[in-house]
Amino acid sequence: MGPGARLVALLLAALALGTVAREDTFSALTSVARALAPERRLLGLLRRYLRGEEARLRDLTRFYDKVLSLHEDSTTPVDNPLLAFTLIKRLQSDWRNVVHSLEASENIRALKDGYESVEQDLPVFEDVEGAARALMRLQDVYMLNVKGLARGVFQRVSGSAVTDLYNPRRLFSLTADDCFQVGKAGNVSSALSLTREFLLYSPDNKRMARNVLKYERLLGQNSHQAAAEAAIQRPNVPHLQTRDTYEALCQTLGSQPLHYQIPSLYCSYETNSSPYLLLQPVRKEVIHLRPFVALYHDFVSDSEAQKIRELAEPWLQRSVVASGEKQLQVEYRISKSAWLKDTVDPVLVTLDRRIAALTGLDVQPPYAEYLQVVNYGIGGHYDPHFDHATSPRSPLYRMKSGNRVATFMIYLSSVEAGGATAFIYGNFSVPVVKNAALFWWNLHRSGEGDDDTLHAGCPVLVGDKWVANKWIHEYGQEFRRPCSPNPEE
Repeated sequence: MGPGARLVALLLAALALGTVAREDTFSALTSVARALAPERRLLGLLRRYLRGEEARLRDLTRFYDKVLSLHEDSTTPVDNPLLAFTLIKRLQSDWRNVVHSLEASENIRALKDGYESVEQDLPVFEDVEGAARALMRLQDVYMLNVKGLARGVFQRVSGSAVTDLYNPRRLFSLTADDCFQVGKAGNVSSALSLTREFLLYSPDNKRMARNVLKYERLLGQNSHQAAAEAAIQRPNVPHLQTRDTYEALCQTLGSQPLHYQIPSLYCSYETNSSPYLLLQPVRKEVIHLRPFVALYHDFVSDSEAQKIRELAEPWLQRSVVASGEKQLQVEYRISKSAWLKDTVDPVLVTLDRRIAALTGLDVQPPYAEYLQVVNYGIGGHYDPHFDHATSPRSPLYRMKSGNRVATFMIYLSSVEAGGATAFIYGNFSVPVVKNAALFWWNLHRSGEGDDDTLHAGCPVLVGDKWVANKWIHEYGQEFRRPCSPNPEE
């Protein structure tokens, strides 16, 4: 390629980058954290604007006090030529300067210009809606007391029992307008009904009356949008009739108080007869037998987890799910993800070697997928789903290496509350354990999918949840995990 052609290619690439769709903010907490930087810049602009306005208002105050002092005497003399001159001058020019001063417009213009310079880095209206829906989701799944949540308190109220799910060091309460925005993003019809009912008890409440008008207008404007959104909601298939179980498991926050009473569940130091793990075995905790789920504690170090997060962050994009032959962004999965090849950094090579030693499986492409790193957003979650393909048209089969036989999921961070992994039919959940790895088989030895592996990522109540997924496929594992005609194995 000659210099001219190379220049054209660079220009085309720059143009292409300029037309890339803007990534949303609310679907990954790392994106939310980045939004702090433009707000700090806006604070600096507002500080300069306020200082300019304060100086301008001080000058106006001095002018006002001076003129007022001349009018305090009802018989202000005008026979003094000096007073007469200053009166005429004030009325002809000084008051004109006060009214038509450019200083105020210059101050606000500087503020507007500064805002426009950072506007492209700011969240958009869809982010406000997404964040509001996240709050609704948290309130719904964790049965949070609405009044308490508005005051910044995370409590679940069940009958007369009150449970503190999280005690923030500092309370952040919502304003009336904040609550309206949340209600607007939720069930507008229900909000309208409740607001009308409130007006029956307080007919003079002007704010409630205004909210009725707003809700009615929203319902009129969003009728077509609501129909479009309903068309892409998760299908109401039989294995998803498990909402109550899912929410109940999420509400346990991953606690397993009766596990110690089950003798078949145990803890051990695991080497899997691998020389690689002989001197540093992994602490294994068997969480469940059917489906088989094991938790490997301290599978990665703090530095490894941080390195993986840093490698993934620049490449995070909104997570998608397989729908037939397509990949779609959906409301029932709120996160961003990135795929990392093992050639990106030596830490990924070490990680693959460790997973292979522990599982005994071939984790090199095409027998396994690249490492997927996921960062969950505000109230980030993933509704009940299977990791393995349930349709022969699934994009998973494009790798030509069969279905996903196993999942190896690593928790790269801790969270304050929520975010557990709930196995719906297994009726148990596993909390987020920093640096630990969760392993389970997606397929029986017969090659059939294990329905008991239906699982979900519970909404993150408080915290920044990062996970890394290594999905291992059937092909290449024939002698590592031999097949069996027994559908129970």
